Amino acid sequence: MSKSSVSFDWLTILIYLLLVSFGWINIYSASLGDNPSSIFDFSQVYGKQAVWILLSFFMIVVLLSIEARFYMRFSSVIYIISLISILGLFAFGKTINGATSWYVFGGISIQPAEFAKVATALALAKYIGDIQTNIKIFSNQIKAFLIIILPALIILPQPDAGSALVYSAFLFPLYREGLSGVYLFLGFAAIAVFVFTLLFGPLYVAIAIGVIALISLFQKRRNRPGYLLLLGTIVLAIGYSYSVDYIFENMFEQRHRDRFNIVLGQEVDAKGIGYNTNQSEIAIGSGGWLGKGWTEGTQTKGQFVPEQHTDYIFSTVGEEWGFLGTSLVTLLFVLLMLRILFLAERQKSQFNRVYGYSVVGILFIHFLVNIAMVIGIFPTVGIPLPFFSYGGSGLWGFTILLFIFIKLDSERMSFS
Repeated sequence: MSKSSVSFDWLTILIYLLLVSFGWINIYSASLGDNPSSIFDFSQVYGKQAVWILLSFFMIVVLLSIEARFYMRFSSVIYIISLISILGLFAFGKTINGATSWYVFGGISIQPAEFAKVATALALAKYIGDIQTNIKIFSNQIKAFLIIILPALIILPQPDAGSALVYSAFLFPLYREGLSGVYLFLGFAAIAVFVFTLLFGPLYVAIAIGVIALISLFQKRRNRPGYLLLLGTIVLAIGYSYSVDYIFENMFEQRHRDRFNIVLGQEVDAKGIGYNTNQSEIAIGSGGWLGKGWTEGTQTKGQFVPEQHTDYIFSTVGEEWGFLGTSLVTLLFVLLMLRILFLAERQKSQFNRVYGYSVVGILFIHFLVNIAMVIGIFPTVGIPLPFFSYGGSGLWGFTILLFIFIKLDSERMSFS
């Protein structure tokens, strides 16, 4: 394919530039403090982020210069390297904020989990795009789930529950390619049973499951195979509800249990573990319709929200730019995801389409969980807002994720 025929989707690139630029503006405000210095002060958080942004532009040039077929041909190698990189953390990683998730080289910290998501998206797209793979076959589903679960299982005990949670995003491309909706239903049902058990206890949840069972059994009384399957599902659901307390007490750290209890209203701790969320809600609520103005947020300038420039950067948007600003950011993310879905659907290659849906899934989970976390309807689990939150690994990871797809789309006519 000649270089002259390559056409990049400039709308997607424009949205990316808007998000990164507005993100940096808010990082600048959130990390400014009472003694402002030059925007070129690279000892400050905003200066460091500016360097990461500039370097990401060079990375984009490289990503768009590589032939699109390279990403498919070497997807398995990239995936294996990513698994080795996150496994190596147990021996060579540095613990920061309670999680051993970083390699430190001099003064630079790299979080390989941010790049593992890209590698998993490529590996899954390669597997499903294989001409011999039918995702409707159970054995193929198991293999696809293994590709997704392996990095999540390695990341989870670091502990980094937030990064592990993101791997649920890969259900979106699987569903698009023919995975039964039963898996999505079971996933949501498991979450619902978990939450309701924590709120009301296993006995009441078991009674509710029993009532639903009686109604369903009455409707299926003439269908013996369906009756047996439903009965088995009910037994498993009730058993799962009685295991929730054990899972919660033994597989979650105390800080995670505290955060869940606060969100569920089981505890009130506005000055302890719930301080971040409480101050974030105050900051967003105080912004009103139009906000207090850039660098004029009292909660932000007073640094009442700890580490506001990272996972809680959206609270700066709410306070200083108000409802208008938060709506604009939300609109940009929605436009970006819809645009990628549109581009994914026009791909002639299944590899490209699956990868595109993986990109959307990852962005959606990050956006949804981060915003829900900042406004206090989801526990704090350490998930950054794409292109917004401070961090070189996060910015580079999302940039690589997006621009590989832009490159794949640019050569879609010759890619099969």
